Amino acid sequence: MTLDHVLTLLLVVPAVGIIPVMLFRGDTRAVKQVAIVVTFVELLLSLVMLAQFKVGEADFQLVERAEWLPSLGIRYFVGVDGISVLLVPMTTLLTFISVLYSTGGAIKERLAEFMTAFLLLEIGMVGVFVSLDLFLFYIMFELMLVPMYLIIGIWGGPRRIYATLKFVIFTLAGSLLMLVGIVAVWLQSGPDGSRTLSLPDLLQIRGTFSNDFQFWVFLAFALAFAIKLPMFPFHTWLPDAHVEAPTAGSIILAGVLLKAGGYGFLRFALPLFPNGTQIWLPVIIVLSVIAILYGGAVSVVQKDLKKLVAYSSVAHMGFVTLGIFVLNIQGAMGAVLQMLNHGFVTGALFLFVGIQYEKTHRRLIADLGGLANRWPLYTTFFGIFMLASIGLPGLNGFVGEFLVLLGTFAFSGGPLGGLFWGPLAAIGVILAAVYLLWMFQRVMYGPVRDAYKALPDMSPLEIACAVPLLVLTVALGVFPQYAIAIIEPSLDRVLKLALDPGFQLALK
Repeated sequence: MTLDHVLTLLLVVPAVGIIPVMLFRGDTRAVKQVAIVVTFVELLLSLVMLAQFKVGEADFQLVERAEWLPSLGIRYFVGVDGISVLLVPMTTLLTFISVLYSTGGAIKERLAEFMTAFLLLEIGMVGVFVSLDLFLFYIMFELMLVPMYLIIGIWGGPRRIYATLKFVIFTLAGSLLMLVGIVAVWLQSGPDGSRTLSLPDLLQIRGTFSNDFQFWVFLAFALAFAIKLPMFPFHTWLPDAHVEAPTAGSIILAGVLLKAGGYGFLRFALPLFPNGTQIWLPVIIVLSVIAILYGGAVSVVQKDLKKLVAYSSVAHMGFVTLGIFVLNIQGAMGAVLQMLNHGFVTGALFLFVGIQYEKTHRRLIADLGGLANRWPLYTTFFGIFMLASIGLPGLNGFVGEFLVLLGTFAFSGGPLGGLFWGPLAAIGVILAAVYLLWMFQRVMYGPVRDAYKALPDMSPLEIACAVPLLVLTVALGVFPQYAIAIIEPSLDRVLKLALDPGFQLALK
């Protein structure tokens, strides 16, 4: 099946869906039905896009261009390659699951406004992964901020105002730094009248960027992406945002928004500023390993179940930046797979934390216990996703972390080689087993608490939300070859651009 302008449709469908959601805002049932249909159509469109993608080609595909601000060299310019084409269906699936779960009663007030915020958020998230113009990318990057601010600030927990202000201050500060970098790139891209922010055009002229220019502009971009990721020590907004966010907000925050940081490094920072990459590489590798160890160590001592999963994201995303900046194909492939797999697995873990919270109204691990005796289905699902997060072979979490460690051991740059950083990063895998298995034992086993004896196991709606994530967790763990075949050509091109400042693309 071939569908023209599929990327534009992916941006237009949620925007159009907002209209009936607001028109029927007085009818809760109609709002739920419209939101489910719109996000399901968006999911189908992303699968059509994936079916149209030609595996084995490194170039951008399904490209669409239109003049926007021609006097400034700014265009509506979208396209996908192997790095982004799998992140778009991941986004649409997690959005659909989040909306579907929210229709089951998790959101009880101002449902139409909640669904509107989610549809706006979906536009921004998809837009980030398909934008090939720096200005368009910035608009989409910022668009993600506003709906998430509302989702946490209106439908969040008791400390939601504090959490959402912290989230906005951190991410907005990073975004403004990136805007300064974008303006600098635009001014450097040529004389007045011929300036551009088109990524392929900038890749052709990046050789004119001086070392000093790359040093500072890479830093501006890197800080924005590091905060969004979030890297240590810019991570402090994340646990608060997760704890206070509603379940659907946590799923999207962990599953998609964090990936915008890792994707930004691969799409813009590395290929545009190769010399800046080399200069800052040792710092980012050190911070990545610290994030892996710190995130794991802090997770071990967490008393709040949701906060434990949040801090585990800091550790897992540390593997993403480590894999990217060892600058070899194994590490980078592991980083992209880790982004994809972390989206499914950690999104699922937040879903299951939310399911049990809606039933028990408890999140402290000490208040839980014996759930396996009453909820065998819930325990089975949760256990599989927990093992995937640990990195059990045969599940998707293993593939990404294994390739990142393989790439790290092969790393020979910086003052200390991969034989130093590799074993340190591997300790993070051991820590993950410690905190996740200990958490699972305390929550699921032991004596059954009287307050939970009458609570039902998973509902059909909850099962419907969990099954697609379970299927993908197993499928990507057993058969990662298809994803690797899609990602590898484009990733190889990005690494050539990052490693060779003189490398030029043969653009069609």
